[in-house]
Amino acid sequence: MLAFLGVGLASLAAKNVGSVKVIDGDSLMVGSTEVRLEGIDAPEYKQKCFDAKGKEYACGLKALDYMKKLVAQGNIDCKKITIDRYHRQVSVCYVNGKDINRAMVAAGWAVAYDRYDDSYVNDEKSAKKAERGIWQGKFMKPEIWRALHRRRK
Repeated sequence: MLAFLGVGLASLAAKNVGSVKVIDGDSLMVGSTEVRLEGIDAPEYKQKCFDAKGKEYACGLKALDYMKKLVAQGNIDCKKITIDRYHRQVSVCYVNGKDINRAMVAAGWAVAYDRYDDSYVNDEKSAKKAERGIWQGKFMKPEIWRALHRRRK
């Protein structure tokens, strides 16, 4: 069930988890609306990273799994910021009032995408210092990974 509220910024709310599908670590389908999380960039679905011991692992899948755990915690409410060039709703999303954009960065499963928004830079610094998520080892920033893999097609 979706509700659109016309107060200030538009809000997209899913009253039950069944109407939310996690696409990857920074994208959701809320009903029929594709939502890109504002201010963060998570490893791509097929992206690999290296852990503290130098062993390769599927960090894109780890980010996806973490997002699924966050979404499963309750009702989703997304506050629309804008529409991007791919016609996705760019939003800050909350689960039971908790900012999941921030939670992804703080857990180390996304980086702060500070080109447009610096809201999560301190959360990234904290995750990096504590070596959480992708910060436990080596990884390529998702935007660089995308650019390199786009060229290979």
